[in-house]
Amino acid sequence: MNRQDSGRLLSLDALRGFDMFWIMSGEHIIHALAKATKWPLFLWMSEQLHHTVWNGFTFYDMIFPLFLFIAGISMPYSLQKKVQAAGVTAAFELPAEDKRKLYLSMLRRTLILIILGCIVNGLLAFKGYHHTRFASVLGRIGLAWFFAGMIYLNNNVRRQIYYLLILLLGYWMMMELIPVPGYGAGVLTMDGSLESYIDRLLLPGKLHDGVHDPEGILSTIPAVGTALMGILTGTFLRLEKYSMPKKALLLFSAGIVFILSGLIWDPCFPINKRLWTSSFVLYTAGWSLLFLSIFYWLIDIAGFRRWAFVFIIIGTNSILIYMCAEGMVNFGYTAEYIFGGMIRQLPLLWQPVFTAISVTMIQLMLLYLLYRNKIFLKI
Repeated sequence: MNRQDSGRLLSLDALRGFDMFWIMSGEHIIHALAKATKWPLFLWMSEQLHHTVWNGFTFYDMIFPLFLFIAGISMPYSLQKKVQAAGVTAAFELPAEDKRKLYLSMLRRTLILIILGCIVNGLLAFKGYHHTRFASVLGRIGLAWFFAGMIYLNNNVRRQIYYLLILLLGYWMMMELIPVPGYGAGVLTMDGSLESYIDRLLLPGKLHDGVHDPEGILSTIPAVGTALMGILTGTFLRLEKYSMPKKALLLFSAGIVFILSGLIWDPCFPINKRLWTSSFVLYTAGWSLLFLSIFYWLIDIAGFRRWAFVFIIIGTNSILIYMCAEGMVNFGYTAEYIFGGMIRQLPLLWQPVFTAISVTMIQLMLLYLLYRNKIFLKI
């Protein structure tokens, strides 16, 4: 059966898993291979698996916005049954009572993600208010997804596009025109930007970088734009007037357009993940569309699915493996217990490579058992 008919895109699970693979352990394999082999390809890949210090872009900067973009795509699919049951054609036409229930459900999910994000940051270590970081990756996903969802549930596609423009252009104007005490307006440095100033002024607890937090308050505004672009993409994929191959082609073409748009905006509003600039939103949305079009064509259109199974089992439990990989589970201890003796028989230079691979194997074994038994972390 085609996954589009069942209301779920297999390619979306695979792409989410591909995205999460690099965070959970893939990056460590590449770093170890680069160190062991010194091969140009692995050295380049290793460089790409580090965040840029400030302005600029690497593949590692792509992981977070791609995940948020995918979360947006999922919304039109997750609400499909409710829309059909209500006898309407779009989510914004749902009856008020149905919307109120959705608001509460979405708010609950957002609050859970904020709390889980704080736990990942060490909330339960009880180090004290000033040593606890309250901003988080999961918190931003929850907030951006929630506000983008509110826009989606109350506006047609045209008005959603208007909101997207307001979010991106409004953020740009605020960052450029509102002066920061001691710095002035339009200073886009870590300590002098409006986003950083508001973090220092309003964000509770500890900031990630002392004077700035990459998941801060103001930069959540354009992050809503990232989620909303995902929602618009999911809405497009639900259209029946285009064939699946044509959808793939249009997604790919749109990806090129958005990448170029981000690059055009870059000189006056630099592509910057830590500020989540509007140019960054467009640029990463473009790459997200390219990745999606390729996965969509290979898996949902051409039917090449076996190669993606590893990514699918990661993608269907992505929040769980993210939390575990961020320090809540010591996979390294288990890998050492099972494979440590064999790894120590290898040449010293190659031991870190196989140690990283062994951690990945343990993670995949856990994910496979969960997948096989249909155990998924649902929030």
